[in-house]
Amino acid sequence: MAIKSAWGHININVRDLDASIAFYQKLGFDAFLPTIPYLNLNREQQNAVDAGSALALGISGSPRGRACIMQLDEGFPKLDLTEFSGLDQRDPLENKDLGVVRICLISEDLASDYQSLVDDGVEFLSPPQQCHERLADVATCVDPDGTRIELLQVYLERWGAFL
Repeated sequence: MAIKSAWGHININVRDLDASIAFYQKLGFDAFLPTIPYLNLNREQQNAVDAGSALALGISGSPRGRACIMQLDEGFPKLDLTEFSGLDQRDPLENKDLGVVRICLISEDLASDYQSLVDDGVEFLSPPQQCHERLADVATCVDPDGTRIELLQVYLERWGAFL
């Protein structure tokens, strides 16, 4: 039997919390909370994550860090940005890898959003590209740590055969 669940948050571990907050604000995110209370982490100072939470999240050692919760509009999922110190961390996955490799944000005007973000110093893998049968246009940018953020403009009026 399937459990009943709903969206909560997406967590992105970052090297520099302040730089990442600034980046995600360029994508339209606002600060929701300057803390992740259940982890005892906040934006202003490094705190220790309690042993039980660290165990449940699969983080070894005695992790310390800072964090905040960001949001688009007022809905879910939220975006948790977490900066840990003293942990052995790897680079983010790429689109060819297994696991969560990118998150997607919908754009109403991809060409304009792309140009605005490029002008603001955001790095993209390529300019916007037309997808199969021009059902959508897509461009992927990278955050300060290399996490991939897909920006997608969907043309639902062309999806008739699929809906």
